[in-house]
Amino acid sequence: MQAIRLARQRVVALRRLTTAAHAPVSPTAAPAQSVIPLSNMEAQWEQMSKSDQALVHRQLEELQKKDWKQLSIDEKKAAYYVAFGPHGPRAPVSPPGQGLKVFFATSGLIGIATMVFFAIRSFAPPPPKTLNREWEEASNERAREAKLNPITGISSEGYSGKGFVTHK
Repeated sequence: MQAIRLARQRVVALRRLTTAAHAPVSPTAAPAQSVIPLSNMEAQWEQMSKSDQALVHRQLEELQKKDWKQLSIDEKKAAYYVAFGPHGPRAPVSPPGQGLKVFFATSGLIGIATMVFFAIRSFAPPPPKTLNREWEEASNERAREAKLNPITGISSEGYSGKGFVTHK
């Protein structure tokens, strides 16, 4: 229904333009009105040519110079959409659903990296014999006998740290 009304408005406006083209133009004549209706600007904006978009933008600039209380709801909506709508530099960079794809791709890559890590680790040799609790406790005893770091370290009076023991 609205498409028919829009088409009819364009035909009437085109008739006005063709008759105005043959009429003599006086230097004080007002600029021609836009042939593009401002209702439902969100749906029309992407299909408009650049010249039509510029024409609508100029028309809206002129309308906004008036008192805002006199503007219709459609004119206010069109002005807001043209100024702040999701087009041009404000167009969404990624399509809807892109975040979910990125999440699953990242999760998959982390899973693959984890599998590669454990596969490489399965072929690694066993840890050296110096990496166990008994060896570390023996290193503590040897450090006390050798009086290593007698001021603040393992050989100092009242030392309560773990020393070389890192395993539980």
